[in-house]
Amino acid sequence: MFSLKKSLKTKALFLALLLGMSHLGAAELKMATTTSTDNTGLLDVLAPMYKQDTGIDLKWVAVGTGNALKLGENCDVSVVFVHSPKVEKEYVAKGFGVDRTPVMFNDFVIIGDPIYKEKFAGKSISEAFKIIQNEKIKFVSRGDKSGTHNKEKSVWQAASGSVPEKESWYLQAGQGMIATINIAQEQKGVTLTDRGTFIKYEANHKGNPPLVIVFEGDASLNNFYSIMAVNPQRCPNTDYKGAKQFIDWIVSDKIQKAIGDFKLLDKQLFTPDAKTRAN
Repeated sequence: MFSLKKSLKTKALFLALLLGMSHLGAAELKMATTTSTDNTGLLDVLAPMYKQDTGIDLKWVAVGTGNALKLGENCDVSVVFVHSPKVEKEYVAKGFGVDRTPVMFNDFVIIGDPIYKEKFAGKSISEAFKIIQNEKIKFVSRGDKSGTHNKEKSVWQAASGSVPEKESWYLQAGQGMIATINIAQEQKGVTLTDRGTFIKYEANHKGNPPLVIVFEGDASLNNFYSIMAVNPQRCPNTDYKGAKQFIDWIVSDKIQKAIGDFKLLDKQLFTPDAKTRAN
């Protein structure tokens, strides 16, 4: 397995990593994905299954959605597995991706010190963000153009008309989700995370994490993951056939069941929706 846990600052580092991947053999598929599919351990389960079913090694770089899409745009990978629907659709419309296909979903939650739970009880997500702003509660943002960062920015826009990037209580991590959670823990603040990564964080702390879910359940917080191939007309050197094979495989009944069965602390991290969600 190849994965990257820290945020990548430069294109040069992206390319260096991917050039290293290119020497690992011909029977492989290169994918760019989000930190949540990697941090949770889902890909560590799926990759051996794919190898067993096809003989192909799945190699991936895990970064924020924005950087994952950039890797596809630069023809450095053959398939992209991300979670920012609006950005994905724009990406396809620009001709960078094809065959965008639903795979699974979970939801976003706010986590923080347990003292904040009562403060957000009975509120909408917009009301919760307004409380954070009005009371200047330290908020740790991914700050990395990831799917989670995109969702967070959209909530700020809806709640207050702008993202409070210049406020002293608004901190931008520029890192992956687990690292961002750890910063929120150190700062005694709150952050927005996908539920799957929170469960992984919870498991890392043997079910007793310092930060807990303090807000959940708003209908607008569904977190949809989709997969797409890099457009072979733009990137003829990528493996479109391999990408399409992987897309068909991950939405098959067998693998959709495996995604639904994937649990930590006996909690389901993702709900498969390839058969139920419109693209």
